[in-house]
Amino acid sequence: MSARAEAKATVGDIASDGNLNVAQTQSSRKGFCSVRHGLAFLLHLCNLAVYAQQMSLSIAIPAMANATALPGPPTDSPHSQNRTGRASEAASTLSSVTGGDSLSVTQAPRYDWSPETQGVLLSALNYGSLLASMPSGYVAGVLGAKYLVGAAMMISSVLNLCVPLAADAGVALFVALRAVQGVAQAMVLTGQYSVWVKWAPPLERNQLITITVAGSLLGSFIVLLAGGFLCQTMGWPSIFYIFGAVGCACACLWFPFFYDDPVDHPFISAHERDYVVRSLAAQQDGAPEWAVPLRAMLGSLPLWGILVSHLTVYWYLYILMAYTPTYISSVLHVGLSDSGFLTALLTGVTFICTILGGLLADFLLSRKILSLVVIRKLFTAVGVLVPAVLSVSLSWVRSSIGATMALLGLSYATISFCQVGVFVNFLDVAPRYTAFLRGLLLSFSQLSGTVSPTVAGVFLSQDPEFGWRNTFLLSAAVSTSGLVFYLIVGQAEVQEWAKEQTSTRF
Repeated sequence: MSARAEAKATVGDIASDGNLNVAQTQSSRKGFCSVRHGLAFLLHLCNLAVYAQQMSLSIAIPAMANATALPGPPTDSPHSQNRTGRASEAASTLSSVTGGDSLSVTQAPRYDWSPETQGVLLSALNYGSLLASMPSGYVAGVLGAKYLVGAAMMISSVLNLCVPLAADAGVALFVALRAVQGVAQAMVLTGQYSVWVKWAPPLERNQLITITVAGSLLGSFIVLLAGGFLCQTMGWPSIFYIFGAVGCACACLWFPFFYDDPVDHPFISAHERDYVVRSLAAQQDGAPEWAVPLRAMLGSLPLWGILVSHLTVYWYLYILMAYTPTYISSVLHVGLSDSGFLTALLTGVTFICTILGGLLADFLLSRKILSLVVIRKLFTAVGVLVPAVLSVSLSWVRSSIGATMALLGLSYATISFCQVGVFVNFLDVAPRYTAFLRGLLLSFSQLSGTVSPTVAGVFLSQDPEFGWRNTFLLSAAVSTSGLVFYLIVGQAEVQEWAKEQTSTRF
């Protein structure tokens, strides 16, 4: 009997035996030495490469351009705000490794890019990703992640290797390359969530997803610490070559080692395969179709709770990512080099707490200490309320570097709990449409990131002394209002429209 036939027989046995419970399947688990954890680590590396590629230009642009003064964060998408906000960190890192000297690397070409041109180049990556988020998630949900994510990873990495050539060819070609790269990266970031529909047992879903997501934080951490050194010692093209090569290596590993269904994986043990299939048997409602029940989705309050909460949490999150270096340097009067280093440390704290949060959530769920819906709401509440209170409190400790960094560190640490709260709740309510909903949620987060830094910039320009306080107060109010709505309507059960076919289709 083939592995697929055996798996189907196993599912049939489960359907006819209602006495199977979680405790009976836990004996089949293999811990972290398993194929599913290996896939999580592979996606971790893919996310590391993608985010390193996203930030490479922000790190390298002070070495590439003769005019290195950048404008404020562009407002076309949240990712551009994140990268542009960190461009000052790139300049500070380069300054620190050269001893405050102007960039000493002479073998790499430099370009006469104005600050406005630099802003366009930094934002170009998002022209494609903003448009591709929902379509790529939709396609991944139907066709699977194996070829979509693998091909997109390879395309993004090859384009990253071509950045020095595109920069020599002119601004227009460089912008076009970055836009196409943004499309490819959106396909990776949205399509990967469809992996866990068939690979993540309910009691391990949090840890598997947080291991995966933590790769983006580790990639940012590595680039912030090592990017300036690479540009100074090996020339700015090296940062594109290195992280492009890392991405190509991840893509080469992806194709032979990843399979959409554990039943088809050639290296998985029968023990692990049976455990995964059994644990997910209750939610396997058939493969997704090209049709998407949009009308049912529009009328689903639990889904709206997730969407609204994404919008409001990311309001605060993107302000935190875009303006932390500026806050540290302008309010605390810390040098730019130290500001970049401190921001990198805060990113490292988030990386650690993201993984720990996933392990804690799975522990609480497996020991039946808390139900799934309570875990989702509790972790979201901690991830929203604690940073809101701490950010508002910054105004009273601005004279103390130690106290300010402690509050920022706790904010970065606790906001990571949302990764096992509302940020993954869509997997609970509609696993059948995971990739499509991930693209939809990414669009909502981008909408929030487009508006929030603009509002913050208005506050800071009108009243420099109280601008930070007003910015944090508004962010706290927005994120808390979304939390209240989510706590009222949020659920963690598969919705009816995600189980059955409905008449209105996309």
